Amino acid sequence: MTTSARRTPPAHRRRGFDLRATALFFVLLAVVVCASGFAVHTVAGAVERRPAWVFVLVVVGVSGSVGLRRRWHVARAARRAAAALDEAAREAAARLEAEAEAEAEAEAEAEAEAEAEVLAIPRPRPAAEATVDYDALTPEGFEEAIAALCARDGCTAVDVVGGAGDLGADVVALAPDGCRVVIQCKQYGDSHRVGSQDLQRFGGTCFTVHEADVAVLVTTSDFTAPALEYADRCGIVCVDRETLRAWTDGTGPRPWEAPLAEWTAG
Repeated sequence: MTTSARRTPPAHRRRGFDLRATALFFVLLAVVVCASGFAVHTVAGAVERRPAWVFVLVVVGVSGSVGLRRRWHVARAARRAAAALDEAAREAAARLEAEAEAEAEAEAEAEAEAEAEVLAIPRPRPAAEATVDYDALTPEGFEEAIAALCARDGCTAVDVVGGAGDLGADVVALAPDGCRVVIQCKQYGDSHRVGSQDLQRFGGTCFTVHEADVAVLVTTSDFTAPALEYADRCGIVCVDRETLRAWTDGTGPRPWEAPLAEWTAG
């Protein structure tokens, strides 16, 4: 037995007439028309009774519209002005900070340059009388002159102790760095050079008896080669006539500062 296939209605089948929906539509339309007519009638009556109200309502509406629009523009302009002021303040702060950093760097560079210049400038030592004639002095005067050189160049507790029983020490002083300096003075002529026996007598007492940190033998003459060898072995600084002159006029080193090799090179 065969069954007939059920026909499926087309998807876009046109809907039939709906009486109920149509009636409802016309009812709503009638209500809207009636409400609109009533509103118009009410407004017309109010206009007839109070014509001035229309003008007032129109003015208020226009003013409100203009005010809202102006307020919107003012608020927008205010926001723009605030943003511009904020950006300007940030730029000014950044510029001030950059200027302050540049000024600080310039001051630091100026201080560094000034310090470098101060360090680079040689500080001359006050020279003693460049025309002093050590040969013309008495032995006591020569010792006083050597003591004056020590005091001039920053030594403290300078004392002239030469004389009978001095055990080889004529001048004692404390160098600027605190070292104890013991000096023996030999005022000899050019033909009388300081020999090794003089150095040996001084070397036997300068360290053990006088507790010298720096032992110096100063002469207006020169040293023999054996004397210089002994001084080199014992660590005694030898100052001859030429070196004494350089110490006096400030062109040479102080005995307690100069390396021993510089003094014994000749």
